[in-house]
Amino acid sequence: MPSTVQLTAIIEREGDLFSALCPELDIASAGESVEDARKNLVEALELFFESAEPEEVGRRLATEVYVTHLELAIG
Repeated sequence: MPSTVQLTAIIEREGDLFSALCPELDIASAGESVEDARKNLVEALELFFESAEPEEVGRRLATEVYVTHLELAIG
């Protein structure tokens, strides 16, 4: 039975496309909608795990990623 891992997806609009980033592995993808970007990122991650050597996965996999909001006074 395959194991599972919880990863983060950060998705943002970039012009006419949406970019998706997995910060734990520094792998990105894009799509024409949020769902397309998410789906394409999942595919990119699956391909990475299928082809990467265990040593590369261990070297690239960040075990602590924190996503938070910041409030700044500007101007």
